[in-house]
Amino acid sequence: MPSWKDQQVLIVGGGIGGLTAALALARQGIPSQVIEQAAEFKEIGAGIQLGPNVFWMFEKLGLIEPISALAVFPENLVMLDSITGEEVTRIPLGDAFRKKFHHPYALIHRADLHNVLLEAARKSNLIRLDAAQKIVEVVEVNGGVKAKTASGKDYRGAALIGADGLWSTIRQIVVSDGKPKPAGHITYRAVLPRDEIPEQYRWHNMTFWAGEKVHFVLYPLRTGELYNLVAVFHSNRYEEGWDSYGDPAELHERFAQTCAPVRALLNKIESWRMWVLCDRPPIKEWSRGRITLLGDAAHPMLQYLAQGACMAVEDAVCLADQAVAADGDYAAAFRAYQQARYLRTGRVQIMARVYGEFYHAGGVAKELRNTMLGARTPEEAMAGIEWIYGEQKELTRGAAGASASR
Repeated sequence: MPSWKDQQVLIVGGGIGGLTAALALARQGIPSQVIEQAAEFKEIGAGIQLGPNVFWMFEKLGLIEPISALAVFPENLVMLDSITGEEVTRIPLGDAFRKKFHHPYALIHRADLHNVLLEAARKSNLIRLDAAQKIVEVVEVNGGVKAKTASGKDYRGAALIGADGLWSTIRQIVVSDGKPKPAGHITYRAVLPRDEIPEQYRWHNMTFWAGEKVHFVLYPLRTGELYNLVAVFHSNRYEEGWDSYGDPAELHERFAQTCAPVRALLNKIESWRMWVLCDRPPIKEWSRGRITLLGDAAHPMLQYLAQGACMAVEDAVCLADQAVAADGDYAAAFRAYQQARYLRTGRVQIMARVYGEFYHAGGVAKELRNTMLGARTPEEAMAGIEWIYGEQKELTRGAAGASASR
Protein backbone atom coordinates (compact mmCIF):
# COMPACT_ATOMS: atom_id res chain seq x y z
CA MET A 1 0.00 0.00 0.00
CA PRO A 2 1.47 3.39 -0.97
CA SER A 3 2.65 5.55 1.92
CA TRP A 4 2.98 9.29 2.18
CA LYS A 5 6.65 8.61 2.85
CA ASP A 6 7.06 7.44 -0.74
CA GLN A 7 6.91 11.06 -1.92
CA GLN A 8 10.06 13.15 -1.76
CA VAL A 9 10.43 16.53 -0.11
CA LEU A 10 12.23 19.26 -2.07
CA ILE A 11 14.95 21.13 -0.17
CA VAL A 12 16.27 24.33 -1.73
CA GLY A 13 19.79 24.99 -0.48
CA GLY A 14 22.64 22.56 0.12
CA GLY A 15 24.35 24.23 3.05
CA ILE A 16 24.44 23.07 6.67
CA GLY A 17 20.70 23.60 7.21
CA GLY A 18 19.58 22.00 3.97
CA LEU A 19 21.75 18.90 4.31
CA THR A 20 20.75 18.45 7.95
CA ALA A 21 17.10 18.69 6.94
CA ALA A 22 17.67 15.93 4.38
CA LEU A 23 19.39 13.75 6.99
CA ALA A 24 16.69 14.38 9.59
CA LEU A 25 13.98 13.44 7.08
CA ALA A 26 15.92 10.34 6.02
CA ARG A 27 16.16 9.27 9.64
CA GLN A 28 12.35 9.22 9.60
CA GLY A 29 12.27 7.28 6.32
CA ILE A 30 11.32 10.31 4.20
CA PRO A 31 13.14 10.82 0.86
CA SER A 32 14.32 14.24 -0.28
CA GLN A 33 15.81 16.05 -3.23
CA VAL A 34 18.36 18.73 -2.30
CA ILE A 35 18.72 21.48 -4.92
CA GLU A 36 21.78 23.75 -4.73
CA GLN A 37 22.31 26.77 -6.99
CA ALA A 38 26.12 26.77 -6.72
CA ALA A 39 28.15 24.68 -9.14
CA GLU A 40 29.01 22.21 -6.39
CA PHE A 41 28.08 21.38 -2.81
CA LYS A 42 30.58 23.21 -0.61
CA GLU A 43 30.82 25.78 2.15
CA ILE A 44 32.70 29.05 2.19
CA GLY A 45 33.77 30.75 5.40
CA ALA A 46 35.99 29.77 8.27
CA GLY A 47 35.43 28.64 11.83
CA ILE A 48 32.10 28.29 13.62
CA GLN A 49 31.23 27.48 17.20
CA LEU A 50 29.01 24.61 18.26
CA GLY A 51 27.19 24.94 21.56
CA PRO A 52 26.10 21.91 23.58
CA ASN A 53 22.52 22.36 22.33
CA VAL A 54 23.47 21.30 18.81
CA PHE A 55 25.23 18.16 20.03
CA TRP A 56 21.86 16.84 21.19
CA MET A 57 20.83 17.05 17.53
CA PHE A 58 24.03 15.43 16.28
CA GLU A 59 23.45 12.61 18.77
CA LYS A 60 19.96 12.09 17.43
CA LEU A 61 21.30 11.99 13.86
CA GLY A 62 24.21 9.67 14.67
CA LEU A 63 26.83 12.28 13.74
CA ILE A 64 28.70 13.00 16.96
CA GLU A 65 31.67 10.78 16.17
CA PRO A 66 32.62 12.15 12.71
CA ILE A 67 32.02 15.75 13.79
CA SER A 68 34.02 15.35 17.00
CA ALA A 69 36.94 13.89 15.05
CA LEU A 70 37.32 17.22 13.20
CA ALA A 71 36.49 19.60 16.05
CA VAL A 72 38.50 21.35 18.74
CA PHE A 73 37.13 21.31 22.29
CA PRO A 74 38.42 24.49 23.95
CA GLU A 75 39.25 24.70 27.64
CA ASN A 76 37.59 28.07 28.25
CA LEU A 77 35.52 30.87 26.78
CA VAL A 78 37.59 33.96 27.58
CA MET A 79 36.68 37.64 27.24
CA LEU A 80 39.45 40.26 27.39
CA ASP A 81 39.38 44.04 27.24
CA SER A 82 40.60 45.09 23.78
CA ILE A 83 42.26 48.26 25.09
CA THR A 84 43.98 47.10 28.27
CA GLY A 85 44.25 43.41 27.40
CA GLU A 86 43.00 42.53 30.88
CA GLU A 87 40.76 39.52 31.41
CA VAL A 88 37.12 40.43 31.98
CA THR A 89 35.64 36.97 32.47
CA ARG A 90 36.02 33.32 31.56
CA ILE A 91 33.75 30.30 31.48
CA PRO A 92 35.59 27.00 32.04
CA LEU A 93 34.38 24.33 29.61
CA GLY A 94 35.58 21.28 31.53
CA ASP A 95 33.80 18.69 33.64
CA ALA A 96 31.36 21.04 35.38
CA PHE A 97 30.23 22.54 32.06
CA ARG A 98 29.78 19.13 30.45
CA LYS A 99 27.96 17.78 33.48
CA LYS A 100 25.50 20.67 33.41
CA PHE A 101 24.84 20.65 29.67
CA HIS A 102 25.53 16.95 28.94
CA HIS A 103 27.58 17.85 25.86
CA PRO A 104 30.73 19.87 25.10
CA TYR A 105 31.41 23.20 23.46
CA ALA A 106 33.28 22.81 20.17
CA LEU A 107 35.02 24.78 17.44
CA ILE A 108 35.03 23.52 13.86
CA HIS A 109 35.79 24.70 10.35
CA ARG A 110 32.51 25.35 8.56
CA ALA A 111 33.73 23.33 5.56
CA ASP A 112 34.57 20.36 7.80
CA LEU A 113 31.08 20.29 9.31
CA HIS A 114 29.53 20.64 5.88
CA ASN A 115 31.65 17.78 4.53
CA VAL A 116 30.49 15.46 7.32
CA LEU A 117 26.87 16.24 6.48
CA LEU A 118 27.50 15.91 2.74
CA GLU A 119 29.18 12.51 3.08
CA ALA A 120 26.33 11.25 5.26
CA ALA A 121 23.84 12.50 2.67
CA ARG A 122 25.70 10.80 -0.17
CA LYS A 123 25.58 7.49 1.70
CA SER A 124 21.82 7.64 2.12
CA ASN A 125 19.64 6.09 -0.56
CA LEU A 126 16.86 8.46 0.52
CA ILE A 127 18.71 11.64 -0.46
CA ARG A 128 19.36 12.94 -3.96
CA LEU A 129 21.66 15.89 -4.60
CA ASP A 130 21.59 18.27 -7.56
CA ALA A 131 23.95 21.23 -7.93
CA ALA A 132 24.00 24.15 -10.38
CA GLN A 133 20.21 24.50 -10.28
CA LYS A 134 18.74 27.88 -9.31
CA ILE A 135 15.07 27.78 -8.30
CA VAL A 136 13.11 30.72 -9.68
CA GLU A 137 9.49 29.63 -9.27
CA VAL A 138 7.59 27.54 -6.71
CA VAL A 139 3.89 26.67 -6.88
CA GLU A 140 1.61 24.26 -5.04
CA VAL A 141 -0.06 21.81 -7.41
CA ASN A 142 -2.32 18.79 -6.90
CA GLY A 143 -1.46 18.15 -3.28
CA GLY A 144 2.23 18.77 -3.83
CA VAL A 145 4.79 21.39 -4.87
CA LYS A 146 6.47 22.10 -8.17
CA ALA A 147 9.72 24.04 -8.39
CA LYS A 148 11.16 25.38 -11.63
CA THR A 149 14.80 26.32 -12.25
CA ALA A 150 16.30 29.12 -14.30
CA SER A 151 17.32 26.54 -16.89
CA GLY A 152 13.75 25.26 -17.21
CA LYS A 153 14.08 22.07 -15.19
CA ASP A 154 11.11 21.04 -13.04
CA TYR A 155 11.15 19.31 -9.66
CA ARG A 156 8.08 17.89 -7.95
CA GLY A 157 7.63 16.88 -4.33
CA ALA A 158 5.13 16.55 -1.55
CA ALA A 159 6.46 19.70 0.10
CA LEU A 160 9.33 22.19 -0.14
CA ILE A 161 11.79 23.53 2.43
CA GLY A 162 13.60 26.79 1.73
CA ALA A 163 17.04 26.44 3.33
CA ASP A 164 18.66 28.94 0.99
CA GLY A 165 20.12 31.30 3.53
CA LEU A 166 20.13 35.00 4.27
CA TRP A 167 19.29 36.05 0.70
CA SER A 168 16.61 33.38 0.35
CA THR A 169 14.64 33.19 -2.88
CA ILE A 170 12.03 31.01 -1.19
CA ARG A 171 11.49 33.57 1.59
CA GLN A 172 10.40 36.12 -0.98
CA ILE A 173 7.86 33.62 -2.30
CA VAL A 174 6.54 32.84 1.20
CA VAL A 175 6.99 36.07 3.20
CA SER A 176 7.84 38.69 0.55
CA ASP A 177 9.54 41.13 2.93
CA GLY A 178 12.44 42.37 0.83
CA LYS A 179 16.12 42.34 1.62
CA PRO A 180 17.65 41.63 5.05
CA LYS A 181 18.68 44.58 7.18
CA PRO A 182 22.37 45.54 7.40
CA ALA A 183 23.44 45.83 11.05
CA GLY A 184 26.16 48.40 10.42
CA HIS A 185 28.76 45.84 11.49
CA ILE A 186 31.47 44.38 9.26
CA THR A 187 33.20 41.05 9.88
CA TYR A 188 36.64 40.21 8.51
CA ARG A 189 37.67 36.56 8.71
CA ALA A 190 40.93 34.74 8.07
CA VAL A 191 42.46 31.36 8.86
CA LEU A 192 46.18 30.95 9.57
CA PRO A 193 48.37 27.88 10.05
CA ARG A 194 49.36 27.33 13.68
CA ASP A 195 53.01 28.16 12.98
CA GLU A 196 52.08 31.67 11.86
CA ILE A 197 50.44 32.46 15.19
CA PRO A 198 52.96 33.79 17.76
CA GLU A 199 53.57 31.05 20.31
CA GLN A 200 52.35 33.13 23.25
CA TYR A 201 48.89 33.35 21.64
CA ARG A 202 48.40 29.67 20.77
CA TRP A 203 45.80 29.21 23.44
CA HIS A 204 43.40 26.28 23.57
CA ASN A 205 40.52 28.67 24.25
CA MET A 206 37.82 30.55 22.41
CA THR A 207 39.18 34.03 23.10
CA PHE A 208 37.79 37.41 22.20
CA TRP A 209 38.83 40.97 22.94
CA ALA A 210 35.84 43.31 23.41
CA GLY A 211 36.15 47.03 22.67
CA GLU A 212 34.19 50.13 21.77
CA LYS A 213 32.52 49.37 18.43
CA VAL A 214 35.07 46.60 17.74
CA HIS A 215 35.95 43.10 18.85
CA PHE A 216 38.50 40.49 17.84
CA VAL A 217 38.23 36.70 18.08
CA LEU A 218 40.91 33.99 18.09
CA TYR A 219 40.46 30.24 18.38
CA PRO A 220 41.99 26.98 17.09
CA LEU A 221 40.57 24.71 14.39
CA ARG A 222 41.33 21.21 13.07
CA THR A 223 42.87 19.88 16.28
CA GLY A 224 44.96 23.04 16.55
CA GLU A 225 46.53 22.93 13.08
CA LEU A 226 44.80 26.19 12.16
CA TYR A 227 43.65 29.33 13.94
CA ASN A 228 40.52 31.26 13.12
CA LEU A 229 40.76 35.07 13.34
CA VAL A 230 37.71 37.31 13.24
CA ALA A 231 37.70 41.11 13.39
CA VAL A 232 34.37 42.91 13.78
CA PHE A 233 33.78 46.66 13.71
CA HIS A 234 31.03 49.17 13.07
CA SER A 235 31.02 50.56 9.53
CA ASN A 236 28.62 51.98 6.98
CA ARG A 237 30.33 50.13 4.16
CA TYR A 238 27.94 47.71 2.52
CA GLU A 239 28.44 45.03 -0.11
CA GLU A 240 25.97 42.26 -0.79
CA GLY A 241 27.33 38.78 -0.61
CA TRP A 242 29.49 36.73 1.65
CA ASP A 243 32.86 36.55 -0.02
CA SER A 244 34.33 40.00 -0.65
CA TYR A 245 37.95 40.90 -0.08
CA GLY A 246 38.45 43.22 2.85
CA ASP A 247 40.19 46.59 2.97
CA PRO A 248 43.17 46.27 5.37
CA ALA A 249 43.53 50.06 5.71
CA GLU A 250 40.01 50.41 7.11
CA LEU A 251 40.54 47.41 9.37
CA HIS A 252 43.76 48.72 10.93
CA GLU A 253 42.28 52.19 11.36
CA ARG A 254 39.36 50.79 13.35
CA PHE A 255 41.67 48.75 15.60
CA ALA A 256 44.42 51.36 16.00
CA GLN A 257 43.72 51.89 19.72
CA THR A 258 43.55 48.22 20.69
CA CYS A 259 46.14 46.41 22.80
CA ALA A 260 49.40 44.94 21.46
CA PRO A 261 48.22 41.31 21.12
CA VAL A 262 45.28 42.32 18.93
CA ARG A 263 47.41 44.55 16.69
CA ALA A 264 50.11 41.86 16.43
CA LEU A 265 47.59 39.26 15.32
CA LEU A 266 45.96 41.64 12.84
CA ASN A 267 49.37 42.28 11.28
CA LYS A 268 49.75 38.57 10.54
CA ILE A 269 46.99 38.69 7.96
CA GLU A 270 47.68 39.64 4.36
CA SER A 271 44.28 38.79 2.87
CA TRP A 272 40.93 38.92 4.65
CA ARG A 273 37.45 37.95 3.56
CA MET A 274 34.76 40.46 4.44
CA TRP A 275 31.15 39.78 5.44
CA VAL A 276 28.50 42.45 5.91
CA LEU A 277 26.41 41.43 8.92
CA CYS A 278 22.67 41.44 8.31
CA ASP A 279 19.61 40.07 10.04
CA ARG A 280 15.85 40.52 10.12
CA PRO A 281 13.29 41.16 12.86
CA PRO A 282 11.76 37.93 14.20
CA ILE A 283 8.55 36.78 12.56
CA LYS A 284 5.96 34.30 13.78
CA GLU A 285 5.02 32.70 10.46
CA TRP A 286 7.41 31.52 7.76
CA SER A 287 5.29 28.80 6.13
CA ARG A 288 2.66 28.86 3.40
CA GLY A 289 0.80 25.62 2.82
CA ARG A 290 3.33 22.97 1.86
CA ILE A 291 6.23 25.43 1.70
CA THR A 292 8.33 26.43 4.70
CA LEU A 293 11.67 28.02 5.61
CA LEU A 294 14.57 26.84 7.72
CA GLY A 295 17.68 28.41 9.28
CA ASP A 296 18.76 31.83 8.03
CA ALA A 297 15.97 31.86 5.46
CA ALA A 298 13.47 31.83 8.35
CA HIS A 299 15.28 33.71 11.11
CA PRO A 300 18.64 35.24 10.15
CA MET A 301 20.62 36.39 13.16
CA LEU A 302 23.81 38.23 13.95
CA GLN A 303 26.81 36.15 14.98
CA TYR A 304 27.18 37.32 18.57
CA LEU A 305 25.69 34.22 20.18
CA ALA A 306 27.33 31.86 17.65
CA GLN A 307 24.00 30.10 17.10
CA GLY A 308 23.15 30.52 13.41
CA ALA A 309 24.18 27.02 12.33
CA CYS A 310 22.98 25.52 15.62
CA MET A 311 19.48 26.96 15.15
CA ALA A 312 19.33 25.62 11.58
CA VAL A 313 20.22 22.12 12.80
CA GLU A 314 17.59 22.33 15.55
CA ASP A 315 15.07 23.48 12.94
CA ALA A 316 15.83 20.47 10.75
CA VAL A 317 15.27 17.95 13.53
CA CYS A 318 12.07 19.65 14.69
CA LEU A 319 10.69 19.87 11.16
CA ALA A 320 11.26 16.17 10.43
CA ASP A 321 9.68 15.17 13.73
CA GLN A 322 6.61 17.31 13.00
CA ALA A 323 6.23 15.75 9.54
CA VAL A 324 5.92 12.35 11.18
CA ALA A 325 3.65 13.61 13.95
CA ALA A 326 1.30 15.05 11.30
CA ASP A 327 1.38 11.77 9.36
CA GLY A 328 2.48 13.48 6.18
CA ASP A 329 0.09 16.44 6.33
CA TYR A 330 2.87 18.89 5.52
CA ALA A 331 0.77 22.03 5.82
CA ALA A 332 -0.14 21.03 9.39
CA ALA A 333 3.42 19.87 10.09
CA PHE A 334 4.89 23.17 8.96
CA ARG A 335 2.45 25.16 11.10
CA ALA A 336 3.40 23.03 14.12
CA TYR A 337 7.12 23.37 13.31
CA GLN A 338 7.07 27.17 13.18
CA GLN A 339 4.92 27.30 16.32
CA ALA A 340 7.49 25.17 18.13
CA ARG A 341 10.44 27.25 16.92
CA TYR A 342 9.55 30.92 16.54
CA LEU A 343 9.93 32.00 20.17
CA ARG A 344 13.27 30.25 20.63
CA THR A 345 14.76 31.50 17.37
CA GLY A 346 13.25 34.94 17.90
CA ARG A 347 14.88 35.16 21.31
CA VAL A 348 18.26 34.28 19.80
CA GLN A 349 17.79 36.88 17.05
CA ILE A 350 16.96 39.60 19.58
CA MET A 351 19.62 38.64 22.11
CA ALA A 352 22.30 38.41 19.42
CA ARG A 353 21.72 42.10 18.75
CA VAL A 354 21.83 42.87 22.47
CA TYR A 355 25.08 40.94 22.89
CA GLY A 356 26.57 42.82 19.93
CA GLU A 357 25.95 46.11 21.71
CA PHE A 358 27.19 44.60 24.96
CA TYR A 359 30.47 43.44 23.40
CA HIS A 360 31.00 46.79 21.67
CA ALA A 361 30.23 49.00 24.65
CA GLY A 362 32.28 52.07 25.53
CA GLY A 363 32.48 54.52 28.40
CA VAL A 364 30.24 53.87 31.39
CA ALA A 365 28.52 50.97 29.64
CA LYS A 366 31.88 49.26 29.20
CA GLU A 367 32.75 49.74 32.88
CA LEU A 368 29.41 48.32 33.95
CA ARG A 369 29.85 45.34 31.62
CA ASN A 370 33.32 44.56 32.89
CA THR A 371 32.29 44.94 36.53
CA MET A 372 29.19 42.81 36.12
CA LEU A 373 30.88 40.01 34.18
CA GLY A 374 34.00 40.07 36.30
CA ALA A 375 31.98 39.44 39.46
CA ARG A 376 30.29 36.29 38.15
CA THR A 377 31.21 32.83 39.34
CA PRO A 378 31.46 30.06 36.71
CA GLU A 379 28.19 28.65 38.06
CA GLU A 380 26.44 32.01 37.59
CA ALA A 381 27.88 32.32 34.10
CA MET A 382 26.56 28.88 33.13
CA ALA A 383 23.16 29.67 34.61
CA GLY A 384 23.00 32.75 32.39
CA ILE A 385 23.43 30.72 29.20
CA GLU A 386 21.30 27.72 30.15
CA TRP A 387 18.43 29.02 28.02
CA ILE A 388 20.62 28.54 24.94
CA TYR A 389 22.66 25.46 25.79
CA GLY A 390 20.26 23.47 27.93
CA GLU A 391 18.41 20.46 26.57
CA GLN A 392 15.38 21.31 24.44
CA LYS A 393 13.29 18.32 25.45
CA GLU A 394 10.80 18.72 22.64
CA LEU A 395 13.70 18.10 20.23
CA THR A 396 15.49 15.27 22.00
CA ARG A 397 12.72 12.70 22.25
CA GLY A 398 13.26 9.49 20.37
CA ALA A 399 16.15 7.12 19.92
CA ALA A 400 19.56 8.71 19.70
CA GLY A 401 21.92 7.81 16.92
CA ALA A 402 19.32 6.44 14.54
CA SER A 403 20.58 5.66 11.07
CA ALA A 404 20.26 8.30 8.37
CA SER A 405 19.72 5.72 5.63
CA ARG A 406 17.86 2.52 5.06
